[in-house]
Amino acid sequence: MAKFDIREIKGVIPAMITPFNQDEELDEKKTRDLVEFLINKKVNGLYIGGSTGEGFLMDIDERKKLTEIVCNQVNGRIPVIVHVGNIGTKMSIDIAKHAHENGADAISSVPPFYWRFDNESIFNYYKDISESTPLPMIVYNVPLAGLMGLDMIYKLAEIENVKGIKYTATNHFEIRLIKAQLGEDFMVYSGSDEMAISGLLHHSDGLIGSFYSMLPDLFIKIYESMENKEIESAKDYQLMAVDIIMTSLKYDYYAAIKLGLSWMGLDVGSVRRPFKALTDAQKEQYKNDLLEIKGKYDFTCDLLEAIN
Repeated sequence: MAKFDIREIKGVIPAMITPFNQDEELDEKKTRDLVEFLINKKVNGLYIGGSTGEGFLMDIDERKKLTEIVCNQVNGRIPVIVHVGNIGTKMSIDIAKHAHENGADAISSVPPFYWRFDNESIFNYYKDISESTPLPMIVYNVPLAGLMGLDMIYKLAEIENVKGIKYTATNHFEIRLIKAQLGEDFMVYSGSDEMAISGLLHHSDGLIGSFYSMLPDLFIKIYESMENKEIESAKDYQLMAVDIIMTSLKYDYYAAIKLGLSWMGLDVGSVRRPFKALTDAQKEQYKNDLLEIKGKYDFTCDLLEAIN
């Protein structure tokens, strides 16, 4: 059973990477260790099985197993949002029902992709999934799957269990428009890591992003600084985060995130092909780039503190 109401799901929520072993198989111990690491860093929730979690490279049984492991390890301490998205509605419903049965607090999904589905098909996709469980649905508006306009977002919000949106577009003034149109209880999560401050300034309820797996402490500082109206501090932390993100984006950044975690003492394995692990030369260059960033600031973060 869900432990948290959707209105309680706020703050810094990592879109969690998925640990695999050297044979590219889901690694239960590494996954449990990562969950504990993030909870100990005081994150406010977990978003699992999405694109950052390499969910579309996993089969249905693997995605279900990931949900079981994470929900069991979390054990109600923080909210868990399970990404159930797939091209096919039937498969997404299967994952959604399983998430509900295993104690997830919310589900989320990208719109159906690859084929150019029209708005009616997209609406029915979300309606069918949302009606399959009592869990709140968080719609995922992301460029990779095709951004939806405000009219479509407002239409989806008419579905009873659609209670929020993960908003990864960069025109953040629309966050305020969504809140004004749909009310404060419709949750909006800013999904652009590089623009966390902007999302919060435009009244997002929280942050869901890839780099929070590797930089939880830095984004918690951003969030808390914004909560305390310490804008200059938040700006400084955001600038460091952007520097680290842009350096990581030179590579398959899921691999860079996993490498960064390994430098922090957490073995989360590598990525699944066709994503590429960093070569030894790339690892050295990445480390040197991060050391250069470290030298720019009079404060640090756990990742930069861990490398030398």
